[in-house]
Amino acid sequence: MAISSSVPSRLPEHPLVPACALARDPEELAAHFAIRRSVFVEAQHLFADDDRDAHDDDPATLHAIGLTGADVVGAVRLYPLDGDGLWKGDRLAVLPTERALRLGAMLVRFAVRTAGERGGRLMVAQVQLPNVRFFERLGWHCDGHAAPMLGVEHQPMAIELSRRPDR
Repeated sequence: MAISSSVPSRLPEHPLVPACALARDPEELAAHFAIRRSVFVEAQHLFADDDRDAHDDDPATLHAIGLTGADVVGAVRLYPLDGDGLWKGDRLAVLPTERALRLGAMLVRFAVRTAGERGGRLMVAQVQLPNVRFFERLGWHCDGHAAPMLGVEHQPMAIELSRRPDR
């Protein structure tokens, strides 16, 4: 049976396939902060006005974004805690309308890979209790006892990083 010439031999890539990257310019960084504000200030009420802190102004902090097409719909930040390869990941946020795309998992994996590529040996995070199983599925383990943070129980978690030399 012949295939009609009007049918492409290869399907085009879906334009909304999610992707992750480090924020590259002021517009992407502003979108990163807007996603965090939407989730942590407006939806969860963890902060009164803004969730930004001194880590956001530190040049060592990396601000990652999750994209669908050209739209920034997710964010996570990561930064070294010491000179011995200890990194922290925090402020993971994905817009509710985009969570079905598994962008949260992509952002976590991106943060882990990025810290490892920069010589990291271990990444830690404070994870809200309803999200612990999600992180465990991504290879993280509990690292201490849960405690309140910003009025919400958080579980300390950690993951070993695949250490690669700094680029």
